[in-house]
Amino acid sequence: MRLTRLDVQNLRCLADVRFEPAAGLNLVTGGNGAGKTSLVEAIHLLGYGRSFRGRVRDGLVRSGQPALSVYAEWVDGQGRSRRAGLRHSGSDWEARLDGATAPSLTELCAELAIVSFEPGSHELIAGGAEHRRRFLDWALFHVEPSFLPAWRRYARALKQRNALLKRGPPASALDPWDQELVDSGQQLSRLRADYLARLEPVLAATAAEFLPELGQAGLSFLPGWRQTDHPLADALLLARDRDLALGYTNVGPHRADWRVDYPALPGKEALSRGQEKLTALACILAQARAFAADRGEWPLVCLDDLASELDQTHLRHALSAVLDSGAQVILTATEAPGILTGPLAPLARFHVERGQLRQV
Repeated sequence: MRLTRLDVQNLRCLADVRFEPAAGLNLVTGGNGAGKTSLVEAIHLLGYGRSFRGRVRDGLVRSGQPALSVYAEWVDGQGRSRRAGLRHSGSDWEARLDGATAPSLTELCAELAIVSFEPGSHELIAGGAEHRRRFLDWALFHVEPSFLPAWRRYARALKQRNALLKRGPPASALDPWDQELVDSGQQLSRLRADYLARLEPVLAATAAEFLPELGQAGLSFLPGWRQTDHPLADALLLARDRDLALGYTNVGPHRADWRVDYPALPGKEALSRGQEKLTALACILAQARAFAADRGEWPLVCLDDLASELDQTHLRHALSAVLDSGAQVILTATEAPGILTGPLAPLARFHVERGQLRQV
């Protein structure tokens, strides 16, 4: 996809901004707190329905304003002009897609493929399993039509089972919800495992560009229960007494996780902070490459403050890898990195200061 226009009103320090990026590399510079990350955050909202910097009530709506809004126009992989908008007034999101009310945020987000790397992205490797499940499910959401119905069915059954567990029911009352979890959960796990198997060679090649000293990267899937010992139905049954005691479901795909393994780091030897960042970047770029292989087009790539996270050599590798694909890239920085010359020269430059954006 190619973003052609973005209007942002009342998102953090951005009072009223219009952004019209070029097709290739777009550089957005500005001082700390000027609004660079908020611009990327606005794009991220359209693709994910949430911020990467916390909840709406954590300062997302500009102080003193009743609501924020984000509007975008883009060209999709088939060359069609599309448009979408989001508004949040403090209670619920309102979404519109191509001039009509969107049934939900899910339908809107399905139309915009966006991947982001920002200073908190190392949590993909260092943080909790929720970060990695979101990463995994984003890909399936965009490329596997059967994923969303299975995910919704599982989430609904899990919610009902947990509500029932809190009431201390007789054990037999859990049987129908267990069956729902098994039917939808096994499908979810198959889809996740299959995707990771497809992603693994792409990640191995991408990680080799950034961390060749660690050997060929591999991926291990952790489905959320001891799948090698028991099918999901048995795992739920064995955990039932514990679930009843604690009041929630302890095993299943909602506890799924995955990890990156390197031959040079045997056992539980940890990655350094720098290696975590590079591994996270490799995962995000591999996901974008795999998306392009599945869909025939690259997602929009947002790289927030990348120059402060990587040295010049790794920064060059990252930008070259993305730009060689023809992807549209939004890169933010406090000042223009010195490597942005020749084939890495931005097609458009912008500067943001005190929440105001201008092309330079």
